[in-house]
Amino acid sequence: MIPFTQNEPLTDAELDRLGDVLKNCKGGRAMNVETLDGFFAALIAGPEAVMPSEYYPEVFGGEISDTREFSSLEDANEFLGLMMRHWNDIAGTLFRGEVYAPLLIEGKDGIPQGNDWAQGFMRGIGMRNEGWAELINNEEYGGSLLPMMVLCHEHDQDPEMRPDPISPEKREEIIVMMAGGLLGAYRYFRKHTFAPRPRRNGHKIGRNDPCPCGSGKKFKRCCCGTTIN
Repeated sequence: MIPFTQNEPLTDAELDRLGDVLKNCKGGRAMNVETLDGFFAALIAGPEAVMPSEYYPEVFGGEISDTREFSSLEDANEFLGLMMRHWNDIAGTLFRGEVYAPLLIEGKDGIPQGNDWAQGFMRGIGMRNEGWAELINNEEYGGSLLPMMVLCHEHDQDPEMRPDPISPEKREEIIVMMAGGLLGAYRYFRKHTFAPRPRRNGHKIGRNDPCPCGSGKKFKRCCCGTTIN
């Protein structure tokens, strides 16, 4: 078994920082924190590893170099470190066999809806459709993903895709089932694959290292708003 290092979950202030950076990405297509949480959950639970260079464009709504300018190397490292820590929080919880409670943003009525989380999770599935099809088509275990599908399509443009109206009590039940379904999916795939390794919180990107966005450029020439000499 692969041991996970101890990881400190992000504080409310750090989650706000994560959300603010994503909100201010150019193009307006970056994920919010709730969507990111569901997306990461699917990538961690899924059948095979997905590298940052592949999923970063989904998170930022495009290549990092096109959507976000960091003021300095330290600023970029601080933000990417927050993402690594959040990834490790989800991965470590699932690795210990514990239910991970989805990070949900409350609506105007103070009630979390869960739609963004479910949509993020389904986007994560979309990164490895073929691998997830094994679980989706499994008669015994495929039902673990139904809660995510229900909330993902609650407001679908296609009326035929929408579920029946969801009461507040039913929504709360679905969210609980969604958390259980995540752990179920993780356990299912761990029977066939290895548990994903945690990210090293202490890793720093050097100015001459390849940019993690996958552009192939050195970091100092790509994702920082200022050229670092």
